[in-house]
Amino acid sequence: MRLGVNLGYWGRGTTGDDMVAVAREADGLGYDSAWVAEAYGSDSPSMLAWIGASTERIGLGAAVMQIPARTPAMTAMTAVTIDTMSGGRFRLGLGVSGPQVSEGWHGVRFASPLGRTREYVEIVRAAVRRDTVRHDGRHFTLPLPDGPGKALKLGTRPLRPDIPVYLAAVGPKNLELAGEVADGWLAIFFSPEHAAEQLAVIERGRRTGGHGEPDRPLAGFDVVASTPVVLVDDVEEAAAHVRDYCALYIGGMGSKEQNFYNQLARRMGFDAEAEQVQELYLAGRHRAAADAVPLEFIDETALLGSPQRVARRLERYEQAGVTTLAVAVGGGMTREQAVATLRALAQVRPPGGPTG
Repeated sequence: MRLGVNLGYWGRGTTGDDMVAVAREADGLGYDSAWVAEAYGSDSPSMLAWIGASTERIGLGAAVMQIPARTPAMTAMTAVTIDTMSGGRFRLGLGVSGPQVSEGWHGVRFASPLGRTREYVEIVRAAVRRDTVRHDGRHFTLPLPDGPGKALKLGTRPLRPDIPVYLAAVGPKNLELAGEVADGWLAIFFSPEHAAEQLAVIERGRRTGGHGEPDRPLAGFDVVASTPVVLVDDVEEAAAHVRDYCALYIGGMGSKEQNFYNQLARRMGFDAEAEQVQELYLAGRHRAAADAVPLEFIDETALLGSPQRVARRLERYEQAGVTTLAVAVGGGMTREQAVATLRALAQVRPPGGPTG
């Protein structure tokens, strides 16, 4: 299992300079990859280009580039540009975001997210291969019919024709799609105790897509678990550092009717607690919502406690099938705290593994 770092996005006390500094530290420590997120603030490819120019070896992962924010061709152009300029270090993570961001920020209907994702990945892969891109689908048509457009191919030669594609997936259908069309899964709130069912769904998708080996369908598939790490000896005190983050996702990332993270918590057995957190958060009682997040949920989905406790619990992730553990250091952690966490974890477990 390799170690990476998830830098989140800047804001809420974290600056772009902080992210670059932490990425440089991770690069020097031998971390495998640095992942950058986007929502409706800073974008991920701009930060990854900046980080790529400031580092030497570390992989550059988008976690994610939002599907409703860009055409597939624009995403392919961006991926090829960053990958070439960084010497083949880019990893393209994609996600449909949620209905509030997709429709409220990008003006793109959220309908049929699975079908849109499938077509989007097909077009991106074709463009990166420098195929002449033609696509006649339900969601994308290239070139547009009855107009002056013509089928084109990428106007530059990519360093790699097979830039790895990852999908951010939470629900079962999206997990199966990730196994079928992607090279990796970007997991959030990953719980080793509940991973077997999720990975079985991905395996089904891998078999459908003809990937892996007959008896090892996940061979070559990268399971990236973005996991908060808080090195504070008292577990309850450590959990307090993650409560706001958990409450935001379980309670506020989506509407009451459509919140994928809330549904995930319910599938993990926290049905009543997830409902309470959501009700409090949507009522504007954010502090109460954070307090209502069960300690058991936080401890299942984060690495908390002394370095010795974290070292023991790291083994659970590897045994559960995680191939890259991305240490989440965003969400208000200072630059100094993030660097200290990366250094301590590197002493507990050498990052190891290939980079780029």
